[in-house]
Amino acid sequence: MNAPLLVTGGTGNIGRRVVPLLREAGRDIRILSRHPRAAEAGVEHVQGDTVAGRGLAAALDGVEVVVHLAGGAKGDDAAARNLAAAARQAGVRHLVLISVIGADRMPIGYFRAKAEAERVIAGSGVPWTVLRAAQLHDFVLPVARSMARMPLLPVPGGLRFEPVHGDEVAARLAELALGAPAGRVADLAGPEVLDVPRLVAAYAGATGARQRGGRLPIRLPGAVGRAYRAGANLAGEGAERGLRGWSQFLTEHEASVVRS
Repeated sequence: MNAPLLVTGGTGNIGRRVVPLLREAGRDIRILSRHPRAAEAGVEHVQGDTVAGRGLAAALDGVEVVVHLAGGAKGDDAAARNLAAAARQAGVRHLVLISVIGADRMPIGYFRAKAEAERVIAGSGVPWTVLRAAQLHDFVLPVARSMARMPLLPVPGGLRFEPVHGDEVAARLAELALGAPAGRVADLAGPEVLDVPRLVAAYAGATGARQRGGRLPIRLPGAVGRAYRAGANLAGEGAERGLRGWSQFLTEHEASVVRS
């Protein structure tokens, strides 16, 4: 038996990709969630809530490595504080956090909470690793789908994305979890930077959706608009780039829809 590796958010979009990779590496896994499932081979499910701070001591019992993937629209900073304190008390040897590119540059609450979570983890006294990743293809998909249905395509000036494949993020996280604490590692983004028209055009091409043709230029106001136009949400020099682009993801997604 090896010490279980705790994954928060282990049943979420990224977590359900990371857990099998860690299992393939021979690690026993403990998944912390608010609504635990039945145990399966090599995977134990325990109940807890990182934002509320419930169930953390029991979940961390005997754990040496934590992969913190749980997150939401609010509360990521509080979750990090609770988890970091409990991990320090439990003698955890490595705490891995997923964050978002531009966390310390974007004047948006979600990004600010991620930046605070990073600061908490770095100052926790627990050896740590932080990976900032771009938006997943899966998260960009509903945005592109809804925009493709609009009679006029809204085009916010300067708004660009570099979506990354979830499998590539999961593989990097598993690699980091199985390695030594490394601090802030290189950001991970997709292979291309895409504006809204290109995102929607690729979606229409892959799905056969009818583009209505008209465009509605929009200027995002205030500090948020200035940040997006400056590319504050984009990876800088030194970032790692995934290989599977937006069009490839769309092709894979459409094939899975047909199979189902």
